[in-house]
Amino acid sequence: MKYGVDLRVSGVAEYGSCVVDRAGLDLGELLASLRAGESLGGIPVRGCPGMTSRQMVERCDADFLLEATPVNIIDGEPGLSTVRAALDLGMHVVLANKGPLALAYREIIALSDLADSWGSEYVRPNRHAHRRPRLRFSATVAGALPVLNIGRRDLAGDRITRIEAVLNGTTQSILRAMERGLSYEDALADAQLRGIAETDPALDIDGHDSACKLVITANAVLGMSVTPADVVVDGIRGLECAEVAACQANGKRLVLLCLAEHTGEGYRLSVTRTPLPGDHPLARLTSDEMGVVYYSDHVDRLFGASLEPGPGPASAAMLRDVLDIIWSETCQTGHS
Repeated sequence: MKYGVDLRVSGVAEYGSCVVDRAGLDLGELLASLRAGESLGGIPVRGCPGMTSRQMVERCDADFLLEATPVNIIDGEPGLSTVRAALDLGMHVVLANKGPLALAYREIIALSDLADSWGSEYVRPNRHAHRRPRLRFSATVAGALPVLNIGRRDLAGDRITRIEAVLNGTTQSILRAMERGLSYEDALADAQLRGIAETDPALDIDGHDSACKLVITANAVLGMSVTPADVVVDGIRGLECAEVAACQANGKRLVLLCLAEHTGEGYRLSVTRTPLPGDHPLARLTSDEMGVVYYSDHVDRLFGASLEPGPGPASAAMLRDVLDIIWSETCQTGHS
């Protein structure tokens, strides 16, 4: 194996049921059940109808929790309670669900290795350990695009003066389709037909998904202590074709821009539809791309982008975080 790691899935939770086997589940059997629209709780012997995700965490005795339930920006549930339980048990946590971090960043960080530093000493998690488990969440901000890694690791030692980003694929798809002449309604319907937009796209088109990602970035990279309530938000709901056309006529491109702007006393956070000059890196993104631009006192501009037309890149980012935790153990303990 390339990384020398043998990963086994010992539990999977869905709404209303779970399936658990500490010796390792048959992934083929799980996929077959899901594709057939059957409940995981109905799998013979290992299925657990009525079990909650928190109960699964307590029962499966795993090393890692990978949390990827749908985003809830009201109270963060059920992800927030599950993450708390896993960290309390000494289980490492890798997040793709941005809700818990957006709403309770400082609380969750305090339960993990990040309460001390980004790279505290690794210990294999167990119920009797007194050291904090590891927490990683690069997938919460634009999937595979390493927004957080760039800010925290690659610009370490620099003073970041400004962050500009396009972090929502649904709105990016809609805006680019409207440039081709589609109405807002038709562009949204097209995104839903292609599986890019949800049946209820409110989180995306109203800017709240982007705001959550910006909040996580501001907390993790800029050292702020903010929630979505601290972000000025103006999405693209009901956008008129005339506004898009006017931008094009002036050589600009409309994007839903996430902005962290240094004001002298801190940073102002906003998510607003913004016309950018045609030569701006974010204006050159295609309909399935997301991107981030960092400005700092030593690096005038650092730009990254990713092409992510489906859920695969976010899954890859979660695996990246798992391997990062395991790699840290190898480096710090000298294991080969």
